[in-house]
Amino acid sequence: MSRIAVVPGSFDPVTLGHLDVIGRAAGLFDELHVLVVHNPGKTAMLPVPQRVSLIQESVAEAGLPGTILVTSWSVGLLVDYCTEVGASVIIKGIRSQVDVAYETPMALVNRNLAAVETVFLLPNPANAYVSSSLVRQVAALGGDVAPYVPRAVVDFLKRDL
Repeated sequence: MSRIAVVPGSFDPVTLGHLDVIGRAAGLFDELHVLVVHNPGKTAMLPVPQRVSLIQESVAEAGLPGTILVTSWSVGLLVDYCTEVGASVIIKGIRSQVDVAYETPMALVNRNLAAVETVFLLPNPANAYVSSSLVRQVAALGGDVAPYVPRAVVDFLKRDL
């Protein structure tokens, strides 16, 4: 039986912190789904298809191990997607106690709804403070985001924004 996990997020844009979590999770599971989801509480900078494309480019460029599938989901609950693809684990990167407080109730509900466990991964300390919202702010003000995001994102932002 194949061990399948899902790493959900808005990835707007994907950061080096995201890639760190994706790479480490890919080494733990037979198949990893990186799932771009819509967060109604956030205003997106990039359209979903662009986010999927940038993640695919970044994963390929980083040479991450294992089977990594990148897609999006906008119909129903995250656990519905997990059930559809046979995933028994959701992976979440945790940067701080604030993230733990935010993610814990969702993890408990997901386990209750569909027997899907949530595994929290701590970031590489070099990326612990990096968030997509911080990257968006720096980019919007003309700052250099290269230390925080994969080259595909840097190139896209220089070219298209």
